[in-house]
Amino acid sequence: MAIDWDKIDAEVDGIIEQAANATDEKLASKISSVTRLTDEEIMELFPEPSDVKKLKELMKVVKSAEDRNTKVNNIVANVEDFAGIIITILGKLA
Repeated sequence: MAIDWDKIDAEVDGIIEQAANATDEKLASKISSVTRLTDEEIMELFPEPSDVKKLKELMKVVKSAEDRNTKVNNIVANVEDFAGIIITILGKLA
């Protein structure tokens, strides 16, 4: 019996897509629990898990107990990672 690689490939892709969607929903739920944004807004604004991770890192800096200048310096030090996230958030507010 020949193996239908196209069928297997399609099934595996479907399983990966379902797993990614479930993971995205869990990430959005976790982030929305510590922000004023809903799960849906998080998923709309940050569809990629890597963006949610960057948002989490930015939130850690902003919510830290450090003084304002230290927070600014931390953001500047990570500006390449945070730039897209900052633009997305400000675009939502504007």
